[in-house]
Amino acid sequence: MRHPGFTESINHARRSFFDSGSEPRGLVSETILASWRRCRLQGLVADERPSVALVERHQLGKMQEQHEVLRRLCRPELEALYASANHAGSIVVLTAPDGFILDALGNADFLDKAARVSLRPGAPWSEAATGTNAIGTALIERRAIEVRGGEHYYAPHKVLSCSASPIFDPHGEVVGVLDLSGESSSHHLHALGMVQLAVEQIEHRLFESGFDGADIVRIQPDAALLGTAREGMLVFEAHKLVAANRHALRLLGMDWSELGKRRYDELFASALPRPGSVTGMRCQSGEMVHARRDVPRQSSTPLRALRSTHVKPLRSPAPVFSPTMNEAIDRSVRLLDADIPLLLQGETGTGKEVVARELHRRSARAGAPFIAVNCAALPESLIESELFGYLPGAFTGARREGSPGLLREADGGTLFLDELGDMPLAMQSRLLRVLQEREVTPLGGSRAHPIDVTVIAATHRDLSAAAERGEFRADLYYRIAQSTLRLPALHEHVDLASVIEQLWRALGGDQIPMHLHPELVQDLANRRWPGNLRQLVGLLRSLMALGNVGSVVTRRDLPEDLRTHGSAQVLPHANLSGSLESIELHAIDEAITTCDGNVAAAARKLGVSRSTIYRRLAQHGAD
Repeated sequence: MRHPGFTESINHARRSFFDSGSEPRGLVSETILASWRRCRLQGLVADERPSVALVERHQLGKMQEQHEVLRRLCRPELEALYASANHAGSIVVLTAPDGFILDALGNADFLDKAARVSLRPGAPWSEAATGTNAIGTALIERRAIEVRGGEHYYAPHKVLSCSASPIFDPHGEVVGVLDLSGESSSHHLHALGMVQLAVEQIEHRLFESGFDGADIVRIQPDAALLGTAREGMLVFEAHKLVAANRHALRLLGMDWSELGKRRYDELFASALPRPGSVTGMRCQSGEMVHARRDVPRQSSTPLRALRSTHVKPLRSPAPVFSPTMNEAIDRSVRLLDADIPLLLQGETGTGKEVVARELHRRSARAGAPFIAVNCAALPESLIESELFGYLPGAFTGARREGSPGLLREADGGTLFLDELGDMPLAMQSRLLRVLQEREVTPLGGSRAHPIDVTVIAATHRDLSAAAERGEFRADLYYRIAQSTLRLPALHEHVDLASVIEQLWRALGGDQIPMHLHPELVQDLANRRWPGNLRQLVGLLRSLMALGNVGSVVTRRDLPEDLRTHGSAQVLPHANLSGSLESIELHAIDEAITTCDGNVAAAARKLGVSRSTIYRRLAQHGAD
């Protein structure tokens, strides 16, 4: 809990700084005061609600994918803090190096409150965007920061109490921020210490990979702390210091600016220990430390997975289209430019959104917004408010400022309705009216807003047959299917081996460099790939992440299940009736059979969620 006089002191400081323009020295820390000054110089108005622009869902997915290595590395600490946060009514937050939130886990009630002040994935929490706050200020100060209640620059953020610490890689670069936030009325006295301890563990783990052939020396005045996150870690290449953690730099009285400049003999008066041994060493300052030198590594995974040079292999691949598909896309663009809606049809994982974005890029509306809506992913209770928007106070839990809705956000650009076949019938009726009248009325409102959008819909289902069965509105089907484009399944490509090699290049395989053995390419080309491009790209990215620079990836590098089943995964075409539903059911059945009935494993193999498999089976009346 906070000190009884804390709120009064902060209120006095805010009146002095924001109302009187005087410096409230002694009432807030110099760190908070310096941040307030920076925010005022940027023209931020403290009493207003900050204008926070959340990134689109698709862009958030790209950001999370780009920082997947960081997210995976931090997972143990996130889950450990999550247990405390959930119990204490708080949330734990992980951000990218620029302050954009990647993950937020914790107490469900506080998550809802935090969302109202944009403390949620996809929101920017740099000082420039969100004023004085623990995340943004920690990034500027490059150290752990606590910001409580009214210490936040923006008045609406006084409900928060936040503790954050930047995460440094061994070269002194910030790779993210870890934050623990809760209600300011119940500040956790040990929150900052918990965050700092978690970051120490994360930074310590960063030394577990990379530095092949280098000398890694661990130092600590207390021998019992060697091997823990409190030990200092130094990396020498040809006796030159190239990497270190904060504990080592503190013990030696240095900072990261000296990396690459200092040699071993400038730091220690004792000789380099024998590999694997623990010994006493004297620093040039005269202080004695206990030290252990690691046995040199020869084939560890490169550390650069967190740095920009390794982000390339983890990016989404550039679109790969056959000449036939390129012609079909160009033809469809002409139809879209003539205001004729388009329906994309294809199995799950065939790249319908990739094609939709390419259509938008080549269209006359390329400079306008592209808004993607996954109709299957939105909960039924939220579809209406997400699509059509709402006025302030339209329903319990609504944002105070309301929401324009995705349809109005797409005004002037392209609206992509993915998995339209999974939209509830009630919503289909309202969507049809909006598309016909070209205007939308938000929930709780009476005034209609005109919209100008090009519509691209996509589905894995046979909507024509679904309309005949009464499972999809026929009038909406004919409204959105005025032109159609079918995306072939992966196994239908004439030269799948060429597609695999193009995807590998698009993922960055040639830049690493890392190459696929021709026999492996042919083996992959002979498989059926029920998850289509999504499944294949997932495998290629895994091979790239686990491989070594300059290596040739062979069949021995495949995951065990693919090596075990080999080309037996190729499925007979004769078993397929040709309809999208039968192909989908066949793929699901094969995946579940291959995984010995494990639905979760089958979902991973297909590149979909477990709930999607259950929903598809229920829709088709399958057991």
